[in-house]
Amino acid sequence: MTKLIKRRALLIGGMMTLLFLVLLGRILWVQVIDRDFWFNLAKTRWAAEEKLLAKRGTITDRDGNMLAMDSVAYNVAVNPKMIHSLNIADEMVEGLHRILNKPESELSKIVTAQKDNGDYYQQREIHEEGWRIDKTLADQVIEFRDQLEKKYDAKDVGIILYEDEKRYYPSQEKASQLIGYVTKEGEAKAGLEAYYNDKLQGEDGEIKYEKDGKRVQLAGSNVEYKPAKDGQDIALTIDLDIQDYVEKALKNIYEQYQPKSITAVAADPNTMEILAMANYPTFNPNTYWDTNYENAYNHAVKSTYEPGSTFKIVTLAAAVQEGIFNPNATYKSGRIDVPGNPVNDINNIGWGTITYLEGLKRSSNVAFVKLGWEQLGGVKLLDYINRFGFGVKTGIDLGGESKGVINVNLNIPSDIARASFGQGQVQVTALQQVAAVAAVANGGTLLQPHIVKQIYDPNTQTTVKTEPKVIRDNVISKETSKKVGEYLEQVVSDPDATGHNAFIEGYRVAGKTGTAEKVVDGFYSKNKYVVSFIGYAPVENPKIVLYILVDEPNDPKAGGGKVAAPAFKEIVSKSLKHMGVTPAYKVTPGTKRNEVTVSIPKLAKLTVSAAKAQLKTRGLNAEVVGSGKTIIQQVPTSGAVVHPGQKVYLITEKRDKLGIPNMTGLSLRDALKIASVLDVKVTVEGEGYVASQKQTTSNGERQLKLTLTPQTEELVKVDAE
Repeated sequence: MTKLIKRRALLIGGMMTLLFLVLLGRILWVQVIDRDFWFNLAKTRWAAEEKLLAKRGTITDRDGNMLAMDSVAYNVAVNPKMIHSLNIADEMVEGLHRILNKPESELSKIVTAQKDNGDYYQQREIHEEGWRIDKTLADQVIEFRDQLEKKYDAKDVGIILYEDEKRYYPSQEKASQLIGYVTKEGEAKAGLEAYYNDKLQGEDGEIKYEKDGKRVQLAGSNVEYKPAKDGQDIALTIDLDIQDYVEKALKNIYEQYQPKSITAVAADPNTMEILAMANYPTFNPNTYWDTNYENAYNHAVKSTYEPGSTFKIVTLAAAVQEGIFNPNATYKSGRIDVPGNPVNDINNIGWGTITYLEGLKRSSNVAFVKLGWEQLGGVKLLDYINRFGFGVKTGIDLGGESKGVINVNLNIPSDIARASFGQGQVQVTALQQVAAVAAVANGGTLLQPHIVKQIYDPNTQTTVKTEPKVIRDNVISKETSKKVGEYLEQVVSDPDATGHNAFIEGYRVAGKTGTAEKVVDGFYSKNKYVVSFIGYAPVENPKIVLYILVDEPNDPKAGGGKVAAPAFKEIVSKSLKHMGVTPAYKVTPGTKRNEVTVSIPKLAKLTVSAAKAQLKTRGLNAEVVGSGKTIIQQVPTSGAVVHPGQKVYLITEKRDKLGIPNMTGLSLRDALKIASVLDVKVTVEGEGYVASQKQTTSNGERQLKLTLTPQTEELVKVDAE
């Protein structure tokens, strides 16, 4: 028995010793040999890491009106376990379906969701309809939850609501294709949201520290902190009021003519800041999932069209610049034989033998084929098309811009002929048209369009402003620009011209209509058109250029003058008043046309520069007589009513120091007033207005001989298209 006890004691002792050696070896392995592995594993249990979310930058219009911002949102989830315990699954499905508009079949699966072992889940989120909803819907969910809690006398009925953030667009549909949108997943889609995503989204930060089991930071532990960098705030060149004028006008066109789409672009021709950019139909970026893809498409920069007669402005500007366009020269309208493909005027029979100016006002294709193909020639015409920026991207700060297509073959007469009036191998974007006509309006400078006015970085507290960028200077001369403006003004002001529906009482408006046949199955359609109008105002000091394009209106006989010109008138008249551009002219009805006149302001005691500025806003020319700095006297006197272009003589010195100015174009009455001021004796030959003058001296006295001719049509402002 004693031996047995000893054996058992030795066995147990040996086993204990063995276990102790194994434990000691394991401790040695963990703490010495493999200590780095276990230390790092322990640190992962101590470590806490939290992401610091960056705030996405805002998008505003030029005046700070909010267009895109982050806003509080709410997520809806349910507790299937609680719902099952209360036996209210059917009632829950019905109520949430009514509020969130999520299919009942999908809701039923969520509120009754079970694990593999048969237990009900304690939380299931309702995507997409219950994810990042606005406060209005959240309030309805809360009200429904309160009703259930009261009905079943329960503190919890299984509806969970918690705060989140989402991208919000306060102006709803306004400028939506321009701005784009951010999905609920945080992905920037289309427009400025996508193009400037790197600047808008910012950079998330993070904080890392060591914690105990209650997530309290351990004393003396290291903290790694990387602050979040908020996104940059972008201010656009868009004027929200002008954007509103544009979108309302486009909606009216759509309701009347039901086209495939309508596009409009408004810009400041002196800087090419985009004042408005719109397409219709449109969409609401707050509910982007409910829209058709086509409604989110920005046709203004992405779609190309054969422009039709609005493109005649390029041919006209080229012809005037080259000294080819003679407004009083005549041609036979109706048809012109071009090798391979003759060209007809829109009415096929024409208007007989008419002047080129009349051809412009009636939008005669034949007139522009003769100017472009016969007189300018293909090489020069194509050169001007390129100089005005067609065939390349404008460089606007928006994604997806098309460069258009200029594929004119100089060896094919019909290509050149049709390019001269905007059809054939010419496809352009709406934005290219605006940039080109802006160059005509501003004196010949092609500018790069831009949509961003400035970007503010809240992290560095710095602002970067966008300055106008010149693409090409002297596309045409200032003199050509002025002449083309006067010709295009007649397209609008003449009641018989195609663009008269764009006439705005009190303002000088230049413009051109366009009607282009669409190509269907390789042939020009006879009932599908793109109609348009482009113009600018005021002619003497342009503040806005606007292009409106309507794709396939339901009336095949309705051209740009009928469909687009009235909308142009509505938008531009409101915009000019919004900009503070006061009407400069008084319009009186004439027997055949509206004759525009302007009242001369009081200029006495003003400085020369101030007087010139006042006259310029009224389309009047100033001629300073003398070398003084202040106006002593003026001719004609204040309150006189004259035609635009009239010279106003600013007398700055006493008569004995003054020379005799050039009085060509003045009425005899005004010429005699100036002569009286200068104490000059006058002899007159003929009747009407001063055509020439000759100065002589007799017995030490100055004498002036004036030769007069009758008033011409040039002294009356004519309306045109």
